[in-house]
Amino acid sequence: MVGFGSELLAAAVAGSEPGEQPLRHVAELPAQPSRARHWPAWADPEVVRAFTDRGISLPWSHQIATAELAHAGRHVVISTGTASGKSLAYQLPILSALVADPRARVLYLSPTKALGHDQLRAAHALTTAIPRLQDVAPTAYDGDSPAEVRRFARERSRWLFSNPDMVHLAMLRNHARWAVFLSGLRFLVVDECHYYRGVFGSNVAMVLRRLLRLCARYSAAPTVIFASATTASPGATAAELIGQPVEEITVDGSPQGARTVALWEPALRADLLGENGAPVRRSAGAEAARVMADLIVHGAQTLTFVRSRRSAELTALAARARLDDIAPELADKVASYRAGYLAEDRSELEHALAEGRLRGLAATNALELGVDIAGLDAVVIAGFPGTVSSFWQQAGRSGRRGQGALVVLIARDDPLDTYLVHHPAALLDKPIERVVIDPANPYVLAPQLLCAATEMPLDDAEVRTLGAEEVASTLVDDGLLRRRSGKYFPMPGLEPHSAVDVRGPTGGQVVIVEAETGRLLGTA
Repeated sequence: MVGFGSELLAAAVAGSEPGEQPLRHVAELPAQPSRARHWPAWADPEVVRAFTDRGISLPWSHQIATAELAHAGRHVVISTGTASGKSLAYQLPILSALVADPRARVLYLSPTKALGHDQLRAAHALTTAIPRLQDVAPTAYDGDSPAEVRRFARERSRWLFSNPDMVHLAMLRNHARWAVFLSGLRFLVVDECHYYRGVFGSNVAMVLRRLLRLCARYSAAPTVIFASATTASPGATAAELIGQPVEEITVDGSPQGARTVALWEPALRADLLGENGAPVRRSAGAEAARVMADLIVHGAQTLTFVRSRRSAELTALAARARLDDIAPELADKVASYRAGYLAEDRSELEHALAEGRLRGLAATNALELGVDIAGLDAVVIAGFPGTVSSFWQQAGRSGRRGQGALVVLIARDDPLDTYLVHHPAALLDKPIERVVIDPANPYVLAPQLLCAATEMPLDDAEVRTLGAEEVASTLVDDGLLRRRSGKYFPMPGLEPHSAVDVRGPTGGQVVIVEAETGRLLGTA
């Protein structure tokens, strides 16, 4: 019996020019049944009712395994597939703790504001549905929050939604003003923690360690819950972020429909030659636009991932142009999605896709992180996204419950993509990469040590734990720290926080404004 994914693939291939044979490999991934568990006895009945009223009759096994560890006070990372319900794994113990302890506080951190706002909306809905949590007041605390909201967040909210940048610049820098919040901090959620890699991840590791250090000063010992895409050794990576052991949950109990995975190489162009007469293939973006349009005509709701913001716009335009020729009634059901759109515009696109009003969306990896969109009929990936982990993260947006789906990787005209489509085992059978960070990098550690010492003097034991004896000694020699009675103190007047960019050096953001109306369109 031919599966739904195979039917879609046949439709995509049928749209190719006569004589073209773009398929290089096809793999059939079997469906995965769900593994449900009963609600734990410690879960508050009002909390359970809030979930069941939203159609969650029984949670999945990985959700309960994570929630049990968090409830027991053990740091844990849940590393399962896209749209596997990782949010419930931390919402369940958090909501139960907020009901049980009126002093309890929660801090949720995400790498992007869009993801944080998605989770904030979910928290609002849940706490509103639970009578004893009407005072929780989930609140965003980020760079867009006005002064009065920041004051409310600090003084009244029991569940903050923020990011590592704000923790570094506002919370830790002025921790005395946050004493009540920090002293009651019960849970720290670090969402999409696989995003924290390289210099950014190394800085975030130091920010988290500084946060936990100050919590201890205020007699709190929060449990840290990490949520991650599927990666290698997620427990070890999470442990590097906080410098403490972390349990890992990696067996996914959510259901998954069968998937057909196709590796696709665009045809050579007859009208163009490259350097020294080398043949040139059709661009991955142009091919992806055509494939998306043909899949939409065949009834498949399709998400296409591209590598840049400009490509998202161009791919959507090209798909609409093809639909104008073959199915004009569908042309206005295709859009683009990228970072830089206003929050309300992104939200409208997400709702339109979830409700089926949009049949096709060309997106950057802004849609890879956490946004609650899954169960699509097809995912087209225009160019290898750089890591095996990102490939499966994007592919995971496909697959309706109990129905097959299609994933197509379209190779760009470069050596890596060409190699992968001709050697499928290098992609499909390769282990997921491990996230790499190095908090001990002296270029990261030195400014972070200055921040930590400014917040609270460092003692010798803390410096040794960080492996920072040499860095601390250099800072003393440079006149930035002074050592006295086994502790390191900042020199008077030292204010290092504003000089430390947690994300590393980046270009400035460009604001896009419509000239005639003055309307803010987004950023680039």
